[in-house]
Amino acid sequence: MKIALLGAGAWGTALAIAAAPRHPVMLWARDPAQAVDIVHERRNRRYLPEVPLPAGLRVTADREEALDFARGGLAVIATPMAGLRGQLSTWPKERAALWLCKGFEAGSGALGHEIARELRPGLPCGVLSGPSFALEVARGQPTALVAASTDADLTAAAVEAFHGDVLRVYTSTDVVGVEVGGAVKNVLAIATGIVDGMPEAGLNARAALITRGLAEITRLGLALGARADTFMGLSGLGDLVLTATGELSRNRRVGLLLAAGQPLPAALQSLGHVAEGVLSAPTVLARARALGVEMPITQAVVEVLEGRVAPVQAMMRLMARQARAENAESASGE
Repeated sequence: MKIALLGAGAWGTALAIAAAPRHPVMLWARDPAQAVDIVHERRNRRYLPEVPLPAGLRVTADREEALDFARGGLAVIATPMAGLRGQLSTWPKERAALWLCKGFEAGSGALGHEIARELRPGLPCGVLSGPSFALEVARGQPTALVAASTDADLTAAAVEAFHGDVLRVYTSTDVVGVEVGGAVKNVLAIATGIVDGMPEAGLNARAALITRGLAEITRLGLALGARADTFMGLSGLGDLVLTATGELSRNRRVGLLLAAGQPLPAALQSLGHVAEGVLSAPTVLARARALGVEMPITQAVVEVLEGRVAPVQAMMRLMARQARAENAESASGE
């Protein structure tokens, strides 16, 4: 199977590296200078310098070349969420689309499948998500992902493309649930980073935050039409735990830096990568409010990011909330 990864960030590069030993793979870089550098150095020095590219992996700055290369195979959109609309707006009508983006689109508040439905009604499409750090996938460390689509041929193609001895790909038809889990966990990882950056908080507070964060993800997902069981799987609990606790998590790192007193612009500059939780947080909160879903942790993160509340004060306010039944019957209860 020929595979094209459209986007030479860390995640697109990692999946290209993972697939290249078994399939012909082409990686598309939007920046021609970056493409030249990757070809010359045989590694992505900007986003994934630690792992060299396999000998057979091809790199191009020509998007049409990449799409033509994967004709009859699988083309995967590996841009950040901000680039998904641009990719889908010029996507070949006869081609299925699988994307890696995690987040809500700024402005519209749309998830990936909602953008696809708007731009390409009836297009076979889906998302590949789950608990995964790009560096570990590129290094060949064990990882499990989930390919979600209502199109069985597309999920089968995703399994054929990426499933192997150390990278396992499960399937789901709950695109909404998989996308909500992948988007909201980034916001909650910022909150967890803030708590981890508070010496007086401790691990009990982290566990409480992650658990209640999963409840927030589930409430929003159910209100958007997802299945509850999805959030106990890879793209729900799995992705949340990894992103909220892993040392490689950019969103958690943002929270740690904010807790240490760094202003948000300085924290983001130090990352050198996109932290989708920063971009998604206001949109997540807006969609929750429109649906009547209460998300106090997400609200606290937004207030911190907007500079309205100090990080420590926001987390202490959460702990001071009135006690409720843990498993509220209402989708809006907390």
